[in-house]
Amino acid sequence: MTLLIGSVMVFGLVFGGFMLSGGKLDIVLHALPFEGMMIGGAAIGAFVIANSFGVVKAAGRGILRVIKGPKWTSDDYSQLLNLLFELTRIYRTQGILALDAHIESPKDSDIFNRYPRIQSDHFALELITDSFRMLAMQFDDKFQTEEIINRKIRKHHRESLMASGAIQTMADGLPAIGIVAAVLGVIKTMSSIDQPPEILGKMIGGALVGTFLGVFLAYCLVQPLAGRLKQIEEEDHAFYLVIRDVFVAMVSNHPPNICVEIGRGSVPSGKQPDFYAVEAAQRDLAAA
Repeated sequence: MTLLIGSVMVFGLVFGGFMLSGGKLDIVLHALPFEGMMIGGAAIGAFVIANSFGVVKAAGRGILRVIKGPKWTSDDYSQLLNLLFELTRIYRTQGILALDAHIESPKDSDIFNRYPRIQSDHFALELITDSFRMLAMQFDDKFQTEEIINRKIRKHHRESLMASGAIQTMADGLPAIGIVAAVLGVIKTMSSIDQPPEILGKMIGGALVGTFLGVFLAYCLVQPLAGRLKQIEEEDHAFYLVIRDVFVAMVSNHPPNICVEIGRGSVPSGKQPDFYAVEAAQRDLAAA
């Protein structure tokens, strides 16, 4: 929604202001297809040269993520806290062996199957199961456990930010690419120096469209896309920090409800479940 609103404001106010001030769009529209082909082709080509196919595909998916918004909702965080409460409660009361079937085959686990959104996220599922596997291997030092989980999360986060970084790099280069297109337009104009002033004026105006287009695309479209994608990645990153905090609290021998409350504190404020709602959900799970 913000992408649509912002785009309407950018195009409407920029071109609307240009037309209201007496500007005519005919020169811009005439030059736009050719300048756009040069600038867009150079920018996309340089983007492909600079990145692996994995990053290129991730950038394409990233644009869709900007349209859709963050992956995790308030309800997802509530479901995550419920899942972690169930797992920590079983570990606390029955020991790690009681979790073996759930951890080794989460796709067949009746506990994990109650939370399909979490189960469908490969990294979240792997982070939970691998953390409990460390306990099964008698690796229960809370400080080393936290460091290992942090390494996994940092690696995942670094890889997830590669797409937004690549798009930002393209935005940084677009103004210069616009200058390249403008210079080519000037070269074309100079080869027609014998033409009347009214024709030369239109040719120079068309050349300047290249500079305008490069700067406009960079600062009004591509850079905002990169920034918004980075925000979304940062916001979704908090989901995995909740898993870490609950698990480290569990290794520190805190009761399941305290572990979950510690994890609830890591949930972004706008999506943080209410304390009493989480407490009521825990009572229902314990009764079931």
